[in-house]
Amino acid sequence: MNQGLCLKLLLLNLTLQSGIAENWTQFRGQNGTGVSKEWNLTEHPVTGRDIAWKIDLPGRGLSSPIIIENRAFVTCSSGIHQDRLHVICYNIEKGEEIWHRQFWATGRTMTQQKTCVAASTPTSDGSRIFALFSSNDLICLDLNGNLKWLRGLTVDYPNAGNSLGMAASPIIAENTLIIQTEADSESLALGIDPETGLNLWKRERPRNANWTSPLTLKTTGGSSIIALQSSRGIEAIHPKTGKVVWSYDDGAATIPSSASNGEILFVPSHGITALKIQPGADSFTQIWRKRQFNPGTASPIAIANRIYTVNNAGVLTCGDSDNGERLWQLRLKGPFTASPVGGRNHLYFVNEKGLLQVVNISAPEGKLVAHYDFKDTILATPSIAGNALFIRSDRSLWKITE
Repeated sequence: MNQGLCLKLLLLNLTLQSGIAENWTQFRGQNGTGVSKEWNLTEHPVTGRDIAWKIDLPGRGLSSPIIIENRAFVTCSSGIHQDRLHVICYNIEKGEEIWHRQFWATGRTMTQQKTCVAASTPTSDGSRIFALFSSNDLICLDLNGNLKWLRGLTVDYPNAGNSLGMAASPIIAENTLIIQTEADSESLALGIDPETGLNLWKRERPRNANWTSPLTLKTTGGSSIIALQSSRGIEAIHPKTGKVVWSYDDGAATIPSSASNGEILFVPSHGITALKIQPGADSFTQIWRKRQFNPGTASPIAIANRIYTVNNAGVLTCGDSDNGERLWQLRLKGPFTASPVGGRNHLYFVNEKGLLQVVNISAPEGKLVAHYDFKDTILATPSIAGNALFIRSDRSLWKITE
């Protein structure tokens, strides 16, 4: 396959309802679904697709880039002890650096070799960037890189960490910054005022190492509840108060996070357990449970009435989200740390060795339609925005587009 570039990705026909590209504001995009609504793919294959640009990064990172309008924001950690924290802003059209801020870590920076201190994806409310690091340093900057506040959570919660490293990503909901930091010795969830960095509420959480991220669930009235996942299961809480709305107490995975299609929450529990969320989001009904959908490290993804998981053997399984019926399976080249993203007819998988694989999920049995080898270790989940796919490794950030 021609490496300059034989992605054979599918022609992207971008249809924007408002003329403004959709932002990608947190881990796995808006509401943490991993699905881009602006992604409008057709069946017309093209060759010679190019990499718009490639940027050398100053440090390691498993965090995804987030995209706000025409800017990409990326976090990194550098130094022998990974105690230098970076937040960098790039222009996504030209790949040029706009600003670069650096900070010293105030908490522990020890991690397992595979991961690093910049493992949590930052989040944004559209006017500010909130970057959380494994050292439990939480940094708030405006879009121009001006420091608004910095908080070393280890000062307040010295035992909230572990030697393997932390990785849960923060989210914004109901004007509240939600932080989930869980370890064997001290576990907690925080609701933080995005303006001041001060606690609005604090919840004790199960004392067990956990790397899953919070997930936003919308109610019919337009408000939100937050699903917090742990080894015990799911707690659904009000973002403004931290009060529990309902709980699922039959256990869950501590690495792959849950997924949602807006009506059903797919929990990595005994394979996948599907919880039908009631319209007011104040209760749920368990509608099915299937062990055959058991995910590996990568989180599941739900599009329309289908649920997709990839296991540690690299087998992609597609199922009916309403009843859990297995529809087809497809062998991919793994292993995968990054979670899949996509939209409409296609999913994008990038394995740990840097092989991007594009799957047409509208084909009757699923079809691998393109691949490209970045020849670098990639553990970060890709991001989608502005008619482009953004992929990062420890060393580089790529923009892939027409």
